Amino acid sequence: MIRLYSIILVYLLCSNLSYAEDEIFKHSLKCDMTQIFEDEPQEVSTFSDMFCNGMFYGRLRANSFSLRWEDEISGKKEDSTIAAIGGSIIYKSAHFNGFAVSAGLYTTHAKGSLSEDESSLYKAGKDTFSRYSLLRGDSGSITSLAKAYIEYKYEESYVRLGRQIYTTFLTKSNDTKMIPNTFEGISLVSKIIPNTVISMAYLLKQKLRDHADFHHIFVYGDTKSDPYSMYAENDDSAMHRGITLSKLRDKNIKDRLFIFEAKNSSIDNLALRVNYTAVPKLISYMMLQADYRFEINDWSVIPGFRYMKQFDDGAGSLAGANLKELTQGYTNANSLDTTLYGARIDMVNDAFKLRLGYTKISDEADMVTPWRGFPTAGFTRAMSQYNWYANTQSYMVQLDYQLESVPDFKILTRFVVQDFDDRKIGVQADSKVFTFDTVKSFPKQSISLKTRFAHVTGNEQHVLHSAFIKPNPSYDEVRFEINYLF
Repeated sequence: MIRLYSIILVYLLCSNLSYAEDEIFKHSLKCDMTQIFEDEPQEVSTFSDMFCNGMFYGRLRANSFSLRWEDEISGKKEDSTIAAIGGSIIYKSAHFNGFAVSAGLYTTHAKGSLSEDESSLYKAGKDTFSRYSLLRGDSGSITSLAKAYIEYKYEESYVRLGRQIYTTFLTKSNDTKMIPNTFEGISLVSKIIPNTVISMAYLLKQKLRDHADFHHIFVYGDTKSDPYSMYAENDDSAMHRGITLSKLRDKNIKDRLFIFEAKNSSIDNLALRVNYTAVPKLISYMMLQADYRFEINDWSVIPGFRYMKQFDDGAGSLAGANLKELTQGYTNANSLDTTLYGARIDMVNDAFKLRLGYTKISDEADMVTPWRGFPTAGFTRAMSQYNWYANTQSYMVQLDYQLESVPDFKILTRFVVQDFDDRKIGVQADSKVFTFDTVKSFPKQSISLKTRFAHVTGNEQHVLHSAFIKPNPSYDEVRFEINYLF
C-alpha cells in the first residue's frame, strides 16, 4: 500500500511542484458529492517530470446519519445514529509519452449508537464502516488504496489498467458516503468516432464502499468456516443471495464483468445510449435509451425512454428468480429473464427542472445489478430504494431548483409511489417515498454542505393466497455531510 510518507517523499524530491491553491488544487463538487478534477497535470517531456509535475488532491469529509425504522423481525420501532469522519488523498502524475499513473488512498472512521453485534442492522450509514471487520472483532474502520492504475492516453482515447472508478449504466462509484465503489481490471474510453463516446472494460474484482479489500465481483459469500462470510464478498443489496462462492466453484465458473457502452449525439437534439454488460456463463444485460430535446417558448422539454433486457445465461438455474431465493409468486422460479421499461419527461427553465418518471419491471424475475449502477436511476429511483423487483411499477415526480437569492444553493426533492407485487413474499410492501436534499457550496473556501431527508410510508401487507405478512417499510432518515477540498 502507498503510505502517506511515500506521497510526501514525491513532494520532497520534486522541488518544482507548487502547492499554491489557485494553481494546483482546482476542484468542483457535484450534487452526488463525487470529487472531480477541474485542473489536471499536462504532458511533460521527461520521465522525472512525469512525477514531479503531478498533482495532489485532498479531501476531508464528515457524514452523519439518523434513522427511525421498524425492526423487520420484532416489529419494534428503533432509532439508530452513526457518524463518520475521513477523507482521501489522490495523486495524479503528468503524462509522459502518453503514460501516467494515479493512486487514491481513502479512509473512514465511524461511531454509532448500536453495539458491534447489532452493526449489521444499520440501514443508513452502513457504508461508513466495514461490517465484516467489525463483526470479527476489529475496529470496523476502513483505510483502502481504492484507486491505483496506469493510464495510456492517445489522442481522443485512453486505457486504464488497475484499480479505478469505472462509470457506465450499471457500474458507478456511488460516492455518496465516504469511500467510492471501485473495480480492478482494464478499461478503454474513446472519442475517436465523431459525436460518439465508446467505453469498454473487462473487470476482475470489485471493492464495495463498505469493504477494505477487493472481492469477487458477482459472488455472495458462503464459506462454512467463516460465520460472517456473507459480508466478505459482494454483499450489495442488489446482489443475488443464491449466487454463492461454493456454487461457482463447483461449476468452475469465474465471475468476470465485461462491459460495452456507446453514447451518440450525431443527430441534433437527440442523445442515444446503448449498453451491454455480461458476467459470462451467468447473466447479461442490454440497455437502449433515447432522449430528445425540443424548445417550447422559454422551456426545454426532454422526453426520454429506456428499455433494458436481462438475459439468464445460467444464473437462474443456480439461484432462482428472486434475489433472496424466495420464489413464491414467480411464474418461472428458475429463470432470471426479465425486462424493464422506463419513460420520463424533463421540463427545464433556467434554474428550475421538473421531471416526471415511470418504470415497469415485467412479471418475470428480479434484476441482479450489484455494481452500484441502478436500472431505474434517473427515472424513478429515490434515495436508498430498490424498485427493480419483478412486477414492480414506480411513478416519480422530481423537482430541482437553483435558488437565485442564495448563491450556490440547490434544492432537490422527489416523490415516488412504488407498487410492488402483492403475491411475492420476496419483495417489500408497497410504499410512498418523499426525499428532500439541499446543497450549499462555498467555492472560495472549497467547502460544501449537504442535507438529505427521507420519509417513507407503507403498511404491513398480507401476501395474497398466503399467511405471510410483509413488514412495514416505513422509516424516517436524516443525513448531513460536510466536504472540504484542498
